[in-house]
Amino acid sequence: MTEEQLNRAYVLTLSCPDRPGIVHAVAGALLVAGCNILDSQQYGSPATGNFFMRVEATTTASRAELQASLEPVVQSFGMQWSLNPVGQKVRTLLMASTSAHCLNDILFQQRSGTLPIEIPAIVSNHRDLAGLAEFYGIPFHHIPVTPDTKAQAEDKLRALMAEHDIELTVLARYMQIISDDLCADLTGKAINIHHSFLPSFKGAKPYHQAHARGVKLIGATAHYVTAALDEGPIIEQEVIRVDHARTPEQFVQMGRDVEGRTLTQAVQWHAEHRVLLDGNRTVVFN
Repeated sequence: MTEEQLNRAYVLTLSCPDRPGIVHAVAGALLVAGCNILDSQQYGSPATGNFFMRVEATTTASRAELQASLEPVVQSFGMQWSLNPVGQKVRTLLMASTSAHCLNDILFQQRSGTLPIEIPAIVSNHRDLAGLAEFYGIPFHHIPVTPDTKAQAEDKLRALMAEHDIELTVLARYMQIISDDLCADLTGKAINIHHSFLPSFKGAKPYHQAHARGVKLIGATAHYVTAALDEGPIIEQEVIRVDHARTPEQFVQMGRDVEGRTLTQAVQWHAEHRVLLDGNRTVVFN
């Protein structure tokens, strides 16, 4: 796809109560705007009665013209929707504590062009990862957190998000619990990586817990952040096989690789507008 064509390519995502005629109405509105549909995926959830759709299309119309064509359909069906240029980079804040593996995976994939994100800042409650941020040429912000300073720290974080027009926050092994208020503000806009295949071994040293139980599979879970700790809507999960001969330390190393891949995949799908929320579940068009 040429740069000119890319500038005319859009991704439309929508959700609404399911009923007949949605696909026909959306396709008709896109036709009126002179769109050529390149890809279309849809899903009707029997559990919630909601309908979800993702469409990629090219057009000579402007974004405003395309929005105007779609607006009557949106109003008629009571849709929640978004319209974004294909490939437009999502402004993303990365947060980490002392572990570098997930942060490094995202930074490497972003620099290589795999992830359609822009990273204006990295935040940490420690200074350990400042060198990694410097290597990638991204401003590093040390915001220490203690029980007494948690509110002030989150105020600084909010100010940083506003300053950089942050659209997505990624907790790349950020080992601090975010307040309920901030979680609510970041609904559907913050992704966390959990170092186990949820729901499973929670709390401290999950790999050691898994080793003690003699598990044969370990994994990682990337999910949206909610006030319910580690119970947000799941975006992606991956597992790998282990056996009795592995040590807890080998579990940790293998788990780190899985964590990095799982989080990076979740960020990519979010940035490509492939993830839609359905209550406490997600619909992922991959």
